[in-house]
Amino acid sequence: MSAEKESSVSQRRLSCTKCLDALWFCYSPVHQLQQYYREGVLDNCYGKWSALWDCLYLKTKPSSQLQEILEAREKAESHIWTFRTLEEAQAYWKQEFGHLNGRESK
Repeated sequence: MSAEKESSVSQRRLSCTKCLDALWFCYSPVHQLQQYYREGVLDNCYGKWSALWDCLYLKTKPSSQLQEILEAREKAESHIWTFRTLEEAQAYWKQEFGHLNGRESK
């Protein structure tokens, strides 16, 4: 049973609901006015359309090919954090905050 559970967890279920919801919200007055206030232009929602079409395209792929595509995309994404060794982290800390070592707390 645990093998079945692990295989089902590793199998990703692709749902386009989030893409459709994002596209729907993109055309809402709240989002459009927010974008106009922040950027000075209305959002054309092109990115949301692209995400929806991409999701619908992936839904037409066989399961095995879908898993390969999703894994390749996951590996291609850059990570949000920068990993450093202990020495690199110490050097970076000294570079950024070393000037604070000589100051006394008041």
